[in-house]
Amino acid sequence: MVDLFRRRLLKTGAAATAMAAATSAMGQRAAQGPGESFFEKGPVKLRYQVAGSGFPLLVLPGGGLNSALTGLKNPFDTFGEFQSEYRCIAMDLRNANTGQSSGPIEPDRSWDSHADDQLALLDHLGVKKFAVMGFCIGGPFIWNLLKRAPDRVAAAVIAQPVGFRPEMPDVLYDVGKAWAVDFLKRRPDVSADTVDRYVTKMFRTNADFVFTVTRDFVRSCQTPVLILPDDVPPHPLAVAMESAMLAPKSEVSLYPWKQPPERIPIAVRQIKSFLKAHRPAST
Repeated sequence: MVDLFRRRLLKTGAAATAMAAATSAMGQRAAQGPGESFFEKGPVKLRYQVAGSGFPLLVLPGGGLNSALTGLKNPFDTFGEFQSEYRCIAMDLRNANTGQSSGPIEPDRSWDSHADDQLALLDHLGVKKFAVMGFCIGGPFIWNLLKRAPDRVAAAVIAQPVGFRPEMPDVLYDVGKAWAVDFLKRRPDVSADTVDRYVTKMFRTNADFVFTVTRDFVRSCQTPVLILPDDVPPHPLAVAMESAMLAPKSEVSLYPWKQPPERIPIAVRQIKSFLKAHRPAST
């Protein structure tokens, strides 16, 4: 993988560097959407969006390592559905090619670096207790938040989560490699070896179950969790259902919940009922 990246970078040469510089300049000049702001902590710069009022709801869009604000309407308009009752918060993942957040690549603590960003943003916004709803890669992110800050999460909605599929062990690693090719074009300051170690740590080093926590942790988790399963190569149904069976305070949506599309409003109603049932009374 590293040799492949180096060959690509050598082939593009100065053109790739120029493209990266131009892209960075355009990103700095890009107009912000409604409610969008930037937060900086050390070398990390995060673009985020806040809308609505009420109990805080952190929304983690899908898209793998390209998780960004652009994904907030897939598979449904999360802010549009929830901002009338919740203070909705979302951000571009650090270094997503489709976003404007940036920062170091931390190959030895890849999952935790993103949990750092999520918790730092909530601290910046003065949020202590919150609910969280995540799609795709948001599944492992949520389990990591439940491990890192269990007393802060009131309830969690895990939709179409990624997980380890034994019959396709490299499906998520390959998705990470695809992200890395475009990232290295934008960031010639980062070595291909560093990026390879980062993606390997995420999807190969602890390649089992939901990547960020063990089955024993899920068994012990006392946070209410609603799981909306999916079944495409990166989103194995077996992992979603095993999580639901292990978690002592879990609920599961109808399945499939996205097809036909007429089922999506039913799933949204269930999410709303679930979050309302577990929203702290003081809010």
